[in-house]
Amino acid sequence: MIKAMIAFALAVGCAIGGASAQDFPSRFVTLVVPLATGGSTDTIARIIAQGMRPHLGQTVVVENSPGAGGSTGVVRVARATPDGYTIQIGQWGTNVASGAVYNLPIDLLKDMEPVGLIATQPSLIVGRKDLPAKELKEVKGWLKANSGRVSVGTSGPGSPSHVFGAFFQKATDSKFNFIPYRSAGLSQQDLVAGQVDMIIDTPSTSGANAKAGLIKAYAIAGKDRSPVLADVPTVDEAGLPGLYFYFWHAIWAPKGTPKDIVARLNSAIVKAVADPATHKRLADIGQEFFPASMGSPEALAKFQKEEIEKWQPVIKAAGITAQ
Repeated sequence: MIKAMIAFALAVGCAIGGASAQDFPSRFVTLVVPLATGGSTDTIARIIAQGMRPHLGQTVVVENSPGAGGSTGVVRVARATPDGYTIQIGQWGTNVASGAVYNLPIDLLKDMEPVGLIATQPSLIVGRKDLPAKELKEVKGWLKANSGRVSVGTSGPGSPSHVFGAFFQKATDSKFNFIPYRSAGLSQQDLVAGQVDMIIDTPSTSGANAKAGLIKAYAIAGKDRSPVLADVPTVDEAGLPGLYFYFWHAIWAPKGTPKDIVARLNSAIVKAVADPATHKRLADIGQEFFPASMGSPEALAKFQKEEIEKWQPVIKAAGITAQ
C-alpha cells in the first residue's frame, strides 16, 4: 500500500512538472544583471529582455544585483529555484574570470545551466577629454612619464576592464592605480567628469560620449574597426599590435532547470537577436554576432568551458585577485 502511494505521488509529481514546463512561462521572468546600471551588461540586458518578451508571451523583468565584480548576482541565480523564472545575464568577467579571481561557493560550469549566447564586443581604450596625448602612441609615452600616478577605472576585480587593463599596463610598461566601480556606467561618469584618467571600456558604453567629445577614444582592442566608431583605429593601427580583447554576453539558468524550459528560453533569445529591431539596437551599440551554429545551449556550454580553460590560468599567472 505504501509503495503504491509513493508510486502515485511520484507519478503526480512528474505530471505536474511536465505540465508546468509545458505551460512555461505563466508569469514574468526575472533577468538578473549581476552589475550596476549604466554599463554594457545592463544595457544589453534591457535590449534582450524587451526582445524576448513577444517570443515568451510574458514580460522579462531586469533586476540589478551587483557586488563582488558580479559574483553576488551569479551565485544568487545559481542558488535560485530551477524553474526558469530566475535567469542571469553575464559575460566574460562574471562567468569566466570570476572563477579565477574570487573564491566562489559555486562551480561556474557545474552549477549553472547554459541557455544561449547573445553577442560579443571588443574593448575600447578611452581617456578623459583633457588628457594631453592625442593618439595611442602618445598615451604610451604619457603613461611612462606618469607611471604610478595614473588612475584607471574598472568595473571591479576580475572584470574585463580590470583584466585587460592589467594586460594594457604590461604592454605599455607602465604602472596604474586601478579604481574599482560597481559598473562601467559609473566609471564612465567619473571619466567624463575628469575624476579618473582612463578606463578600458566598450563602444556600447563609451561610444556616445566619445562622439560628443566628452572623452577621447584611442583604440579598439579588436582586429577590425567598430562600425559605431569608424574613426577610431584598432590597436594594430595605433601601435599595440595583437593586443586584442573581446568579451561576450550570454544567459544562464540555475542547474537543474528542465531542458524544455531551457529550450524555450533559448528559442526566445535566438529569435530576439535575429529580430531586425533588436539586432539593430545591439549593432548600434557596437555588438558583433555569433554564427547561427553557436546559438544552442550546448554551444554556449562548450564555448564557456573553452574560455575558462584559456583565461583562468592566464589570470592566475598575472596575479589578478580581488584584493
